[in-house]
Formats: sequence, structure tokens, C-alpha cells
Amino acid sequence: MQNKTMLSTTPDHNAPAEPLYTRHDRVRQHTNPTVNSCIDQETADSIRLYSNADKDIFARRIEKLDREWDIERILEINASSIVLFGVLMAVFVNAWWLLLPLVVAGFLLFHGIQGWCPPVPFLRRWGVRTRKEIERERYALKLLRGDFDSFHSREAVDSSALLQILDE
Repeated sequence: MQNKTMLSTTPDHNAPAEPLYTRHDRVRQHTNPTVNSCIDQETADSIRLYSNADKDIFARRIEKLDREWDIERILEINASSIVLFGVLMAVFVNAWWLLLPLVVAGFLLFHGIQGWCPPVPFLRRWGVRTRKEIERERYALKLLRGDFDSFHSREAVDSSALLQILDE
């Protein structure tokens, strides 16, 4: 008898298809599925909240989404700040501080190759989204607002159904 708790290396053809927007999103692929579900639920809740809003409120929310920092930007800013700090400390205090930029550069390299580095799980748990996740909400709101002529969105809209349309 085979142990059901072991992970299989063969694909499960009965498993639900992975949403299109996650297929090439390495951060989502390396994030705990529970965290991804929480972020997806917050997105669906936001869409549901704004589904009956007027155009001005839609515009403000979309502008806020345009300014929202994605995980890549946060990692880049934090890494740059830590590298700069390490170099300055090496110049003014002790050369051993150069180890700090070396470690951060290694993290960035690993993130560039794998889509994961040590800060990612913490940032994801705090709700920091990927650019694709932000754009998903943005386009859903634009659909609801009526920005796309072929989609009549003001009828009773289920946020899950709307996100399903975007994922296809």
C-alpha cells in the first residue's frame, strides 16, 4: 500500500488547472498556498467591495493600485538600502561590513534565478503582492467600471466569476 502523504513526482491529471496568471509567476509558485489564497481572497473582497461604487471611487482605487509597490520593487529598494549601508559602514567603520552587501547580492541573485529569497515569505505573509496580482485586481475593476466595451459588467457580478474570466 502506498503512503498517501508522500508527494508524487508524476503530474496529477485530475488536479484543477493552475490559473493562467500564476503559471509564470515564480514568487507565487514559491509562496505557501495558504498565503496565496489569503491574498487572492483579499483581492476578491476588494473587487466585491467596489462592484457597486461610482466611477470616482473606481478611479481613486485604480490610482491607488497604480501606486502600490509590488514585491519586486520592495526587494530592490530594501536590497539597495542594505548594500549602501554595508558599503558605507565598511568605508567608515570596518571592512568586515562588506560581508553584508555580499550576502544581499547573493539573495538577489538567488531571487533572480529561483523567484525566492529569505525576505519573500515574510513580505508575502504581510500581504505584499506581485505585479501580476495587482494588475489582476486593476483589470477586474476596469471591467466593472465599463472600460471595455464588449463586456457588460454592471449586471450582478460575482467577483469570483470576474476573476475567472480574467484568468482565462
